[in-house]
Amino acid sequence: MRLPVAVVKYLLRRPYVYSRRSLCAANGRLAVGGGEPVMVVGSNPGLLRRLGSQVEVRPGFITEEEEAALLKELEPGLKRKRYEFDHWDNAIHGYRETERATWGPACAAVLNRVRSVAFPPDSALLGPVHVLDLDKKGYIKPHIDSVKFCGSTIAGLSLLSDSVMRLVKQDCPDEWLDLLLPQYSLYIMRDEARYQFTHEILRDEDSAFNGQRVPRQRRISVICRKLPS
Repeated sequence: MRLPVAVVKYLLRRPYVYSRRSLCAANGRLAVGGGEPVMVVGSNPGLLRRLGSQVEVRPGFITEEEEAALLKELEPGLKRKRYEFDHWDNAIHGYRETERATWGPACAAVLNRVRSVAFPPDSALLGPVHVLDLDKKGYIKPHIDSVKFCGSTIAGLSLLSDSVMRLVKQDCPDEWLDLLLPQYSLYIMRDEARYQFTHEILRDEDSAFNGQRVPRQRRISVICRKLPS
C-alpha cells in the first residue's frame, strides 16, 4: 500500500525513537509494539543503530531511599559551596561540584552496582566520584570532555530532577540524539558518543523530549569515569 505524499512528508519530519525492542518513528514516549518507555530519540535510524550500544539510559536504576542516602552524604559538603556561573572552560553555568572518594555502606553499594553494569570487569576507573550540582537555572553547554581527564566511558546517576541531555555530531550538526534522563535513572556514554559528539544538559526553558515538555529542577549527577588511556 502506498502512503499519501503528505503522510510520508509528515513521517520524515518526525524524530526517530529507540527502545530496546524496537526502532520506529513515533510521537509519544512509548515505542510502537514494544511498550517500553522511549529514552532516546534521534535524527535518523542509522545513527540510532550505530550508537545503540554506546548510549544507554536505565530508568529507575536507584530507589527513592537510595537517592536519599546519597543526598544525606552529599548535601552537607555542597551547602558549603556557592553556585558558580563562570566555569573555567565556559562549559557549565550555575553549578557546584565536588569529588568524593569514600562513601558509607549504602552509597558504596549503589556505586558498585553502577560500576558493574557500566564498565567491563577490571576496568581502571578514576578513584574519586565526580558530583555535579546544577541549579534550577543552570545548564551544561555543548562540549566534549577532554581526554586528559576521563576515558572512553562515563556513567551518571540523576538525582532530584528529570532532565534532557542532547548529543550533536561535532562535524555534522544535523546528526543528533536526545536522551531523557529521569530522576533515579542511570545514563552511560561510551566511545564515539563521548568523543565525536558534544553533549549538554538543556536549560529549563528549553527542556523538552520528543515534543514533550520536561520541567527541570535542581539536578545532581553522580558520575563514575574510566581512567584516560
